[in-house]
Amino acid sequence: MSSVLSTAMADLDEDVVLAEIARLQGSGTPSLEIISALQEGMAIVGQKFEEKDYFLSELIMSAEIFNEAGKLLGTEATDAAGTLGTLVLGTVHQDVHDIGKNIVRSVLASHGVKVIDLGVDVPAAKFLEAIREHRPAAVGISCLLTTCFGNVKACIEEIDAAGLRDGLKILVGGGPLDEAAGRYVGADLVCKDAMIAVDWFKTRAAAAA
Repeated sequence: MSSVLSTAMADLDEDVVLAEIARLQGSGTPSLEIISALQEGMAIVGQKFEEKDYFLSELIMSAEIFNEAGKLLGTEATDAAGTLGTLVLGTVHQDVHDIGKNIVRSVLASHGVKVIDLGVDVPAAKFLEAIREHRPAAVGISCLLTTCFGNVKACIEEIDAAGLRDGLKILVGGGPLDEAAGRYVGADLVCKDAMIAVDWFKTRAAAAA
């Protein structure tokens, strides 16, 4: 595994990351080893974020660098996604905010979570359809409008009523969503930032190992 690549990823040095990937590819290093080194660097980014050495801007930058690296690795990078599990993600019905959702999607994907992004203004029926199709470990519901808290609650109630909650965790996030709101809507976990979701997937994977 390339320590140069892991360190450059952790330091958010895109030029070194891309140059090292090209060098490793030229020397015949398997793509999965390259991805593993990138994810090791991403783990350090996550640790720095949790320790408040990095902030949201650095978290976003790390995901963007990882995405650029993925372009060099092609389908191998896509195939590596999902090592931690699958998340169905969407912004709740009648809410069209997507910036936070998109950050979560990029960060989780760069840590090995397969993300099924349903977009914005997602009705409960679409969440149910995706849960049945993809059998995810969790569903992520984003909500930026307090007026849509009732829609989040109704969506989770429909997931329950459909008998799809067994073994499925509901993660919610968005600026106004706090622990009290999480209890009101019936969520399992309130994610104030993307790394909380990453940590949940990592803990789940470690428990299953």
